[in-house]
Amino acid sequence: MTTTEIKQTNGKATTERTTFSRTTSVSIEIKADPSIIWALLTKASDYPRWNSTVTSIQGSIALGETILLKSTLDAKRTFKLKVKEWEPEKRLAWGDGMGNRVYTLEKSANGNVIFIMNEKIGGPVFPLFAKMIPSFDQSFEQFAKDLKKESETIMNSK
Repeated sequence: MTTTEIKQTNGKATTERTTFSRTTSVSIEIKADPSIIWALLTKASDYPRWNSTVTSIQGSIALGETILLKSTLDAKRTFKLKVKEWEPEKRLAWGDGMGNRVYTLEKSANGNVIFIMNEKIGGPVFPLFAKMIPSFDQSFEQFAKDLKKESETIMNSK
């Protein structure tokens, strides 16, 4: 999926499936400074307060660090994720051996921010357990909605 196609989803998640992988994406326009959005995305201890899809994150969201994340998608499982990319106010990525999640912030033509979240999971054994992995669409849509709401609330309080 191209960046232009992702931008056109406007808060609605899309998923592409192949035999060996699945990619879910969502984008949403946020009327806030990139610094506000970046601060929310990188302060692990604050996630459960504003993000209804995350129940906890332990560790530091910083390049090379490992975080332990619990999500509403699988409340019993703790995901051990390594922060793999870190470009302040532009790009953040974390993942494990099965996949990567990438957060991208881009300026829109009107000065707002386009937030894009993209996650690809898969590998050679993916077909063996693909049917057991729940859809990410609703969770991605809620994440984007929560981030937009909190970012714009902070922006409007300044």
